[in-house]
Amino acid sequence: MDIPVWFEITSMIVLTIILIGDLLLIRLRPHIPSTRESTLWVVFYVALALLFAVLLGNVAGWRNAGDFITGWALEYSLSIDNLFVFVLIMAQFAVPRRLQQQVLMVGIIIALILRGAFILVGVTIIEHFSPIFYIFGAFLIWTAIRQAMPEGDHEGEVKRENFVVRLLRRRIDISEDYDGSKIRTTVDGKRMWTPMVIVFITIGVTDLIFAIDSIPAIFEITTNGFLVFAANIFALMGLRQLYFLLGDLLDRLRYLHYGIAVILGFIGVKLILHALHENELPFINGGEHVEWVPDIDNLVSLAVILVSMTVATVASLIASSRERRAEKRAAIVE
Repeated sequence: MDIPVWFEITSMIVLTIILIGDLLLIRLRPHIPSTRESTLWVVFYVALALLFAVLLGNVAGWRNAGDFITGWALEYSLSIDNLFVFVLIMAQFAVPRRLQQQVLMVGIIIALILRGAFILVGVTIIEHFSPIFYIFGAFLIWTAIRQAMPEGDHEGEVKRENFVVRLLRRRIDISEDYDGSKIRTTVDGKRMWTPMVIVFITIGVTDLIFAIDSIPAIFEITTNGFLVFAANIFALMGLRQLYFLLGDLLDRLRYLHYGIAVILGFIGVKLILHALHENELPFINGGEHVEWVPDIDNLVSLAVILVSMTVATVASLIASSRERRAEKRAAIVE
């Protein structure tokens, strides 16, 4: 069943109003959110995503609703990896903690605009060149292998952004210190940009780099541009609150990258299987569709996503707890 245009337009208007309201709230009241506040916001955005799925199911069929839920769960899971990079960026630019909410919110809005453009390009490519699924699948499998490597790649992502920072500093005047949440300030009578503008750009562009992994993955779940973008909006809207909710817990999630690697690898294989189903390449099966390859349902994908993240999180917390107990025993012995 097709999704009515009125539902798509109404949904985008409502989500835009929510994003603007959230941004104004942060602007008018910059503060460090408590654990309770962060928890309530995360629950709100999760409930909002589920409500959207129910409305979508009633308006456009439950298959579309199921595709949205699976895509949202996938994007939300992969977006958690962004949080590690956000922590590094905040530390690198010494962003005051009470201003971090605004930094994340503006960065996320920039990321949504860039992802929107990325999704439009992706949908166009898929419509005119179906073998792109082979490339997407191979890329995700390669990314999964890289994610599973013992040494994390997060610091490398931030270092790559330093090139952008150096370029900006050479081209525009940037002050050494922050001036609250302002992006423009006056130093010795001269108008200058504050470091805040660099942080905004770094957060947004870094998120786009991660989208290079996640957008091809969600295209395996659905190629409907509206559902892909909606899943990304809901995943990113709750990311800011999740950043403050998890806080120091991020350091304890040592096995999370394995869970993400499993998800990316699974989706990569699924993409290649889908490409074989739709095969048009003359050097594969004579250009005919490969009918014998398995067709994996999106419910299986959802189960793999949830189980992978749950196992990785629980294993991380157990290992961290054992390590802390060992440290306490060692301290007692000494």
